[in-house]
Amino acid sequence: QVQLVESGGGLVQAGGSLRLSCVASARTFTTYAVGWFRQAPEKEREFVASISGSGGSLYYGDSVKGRFTISRDNAKNTVYLQMNSLKPEDTAVYSCAADRIAPILFRNRRDFPSWGQGTQVTVSS
Repeated sequence: QVQLVESGGGLVQAGGSLRLSCVASARTFTTYAVGWFRQAPEKEREFVASISGSGGSLYYGDSVKGRFTISRDNAKNTVYLQMNSLKPEDTAVYSCAADRIAPILFRNRRDFPSWGQGTQVTVSS
């Protein structure tokens, strides 16, 4: 089972940018697709983006398309989420998950064996 650690969250003004990182402890990291999710208070966990093990397949939630970019550096066992043009409604705890499945399946699944602890993103208006 892979261990995941997120970082990069913080407080930013609307229109600003942040880059989140998800570092994995897995010798076979390239066999894992990784997804980013977020959860705001009193709301369900929402799919944000996912990426295949090779980085060749990417998927985004409708609310972040055109603003967020997911990428990975397999040499560093790290997946990134570049967040631009942030809005107050992007405020949430962001978590990453990993599994050996097709990245498109992250859109509707939430029962992953490996989750990070989450990082808080707060966007002020």
